[in-house]
Amino acid sequence: MRGHLNEQRYLIALGSNVRHGRFGPPRRVLVAALDALADRGLTVEAASRVTDTAPLGPSRRRYANAAAVLSTSLAPEALFAQLQAIETSFGRRRGQAWGPRVLDLDIVLWSGGAFVGERLIVPHPEFRCRTFVLAPAAAIVPAWPDPVTRLTVRQLRARLTRPRLTRAKPLP
Repeated sequence: MRGHLNEQRYLIALGSNVRHGRFGPPRRVLVAALDALADRGLTVEAASRVTDTAPLGPSRRRYANAAAVLSTSLAPEALFAQLQAIETSFGRRRGQAWGPRVLDLDIVLWSGGAFVGERLIVPHPEFRCRTFVLAPAAAIVPAWPDPVTRLTVRQLRARLTRPRLTRAKPLP
């Protein structure tokens, strides 16, 4: 259904740090999640490699992270509902922020620009400061611009990863 007039493109962040009884370790959970997206009629245009990253917040388990570009005729809130249904089908339980999770699917960017709804904000409010989102995203859509800052995914990643100069203290 590519080229459909109502087609939207979305950048999705995927994460897991809990083994799944059927799919196995977090890396395999993300592969299964990509299949689940396609099974729901969403077109996976591109997907990054899965990377292992340090946890954010109180969790001690390392995460598997990836990014994917989806195309669909769904509006942002309808896609958000689909993503939450997939998370639930994988055993995701809502609760502690940054806690362990079988599957986390977040809408990062949308081809329609910015969106603010009751339960969803696009661009994702925290994506600009998360290397574990920007690194896989830069591998598949480096030129996608953030509608708020107008910087590309590549530029946002470079801002996070480039070495910072420190000011030397004057000698006595």
